Amino acid sequence: MAQKPTPTGPSQRQQRVAELIRHALAEVLQRGDIQDPVLGTHVVTVPEVRMSPDLKLATAYVMPLGGLDEAPVIAALERHRKVLRQEVARRVNLKFAPELRFRRDETFDEAARIDRLLRDERVQRDLDHGRDDDEPETGPGH
Repeated sequence: MAQKPTPTGPSQRQQRVAELIRHALAEVLQRGDIQDPVLGTHVVTVPEVRMSPDLKLATAYVMPLGGLDEAPVIAALERHRKVLRQEVARRVNLKFAPELRFRRDETFDEAARIDRLLRDERVQRDLDHGRDDDEPETGPGH
């Protein structure tokens, strides 16, 4: 049986379910429903959740506030993933509660890298040179 080609990005359903799970995880973590010494001392943000096409696996990208103690926080979330899965299942009405996995959110690092690149003197020189070329010529006959 021939498989249909996969779309280039997540489907609207994947995005909708991912957002529901992101909100549910954020609520559980904010309320402090998980009793853990590491999670109790850190504010954890969940900027993104990505769903597998079959909606059975949710990858949550997390970051402790201030970016401190990332490894212990992710380890604590992994230790409590069964409880977190149950809490997500209670809050999100799905046929199957997805398996949860936690990854470090790297979007802040990527934004800082791009910012550093844009501040590089060679890039600034090219940008300044580009502005000079774009200015309309003025003078006799124009």
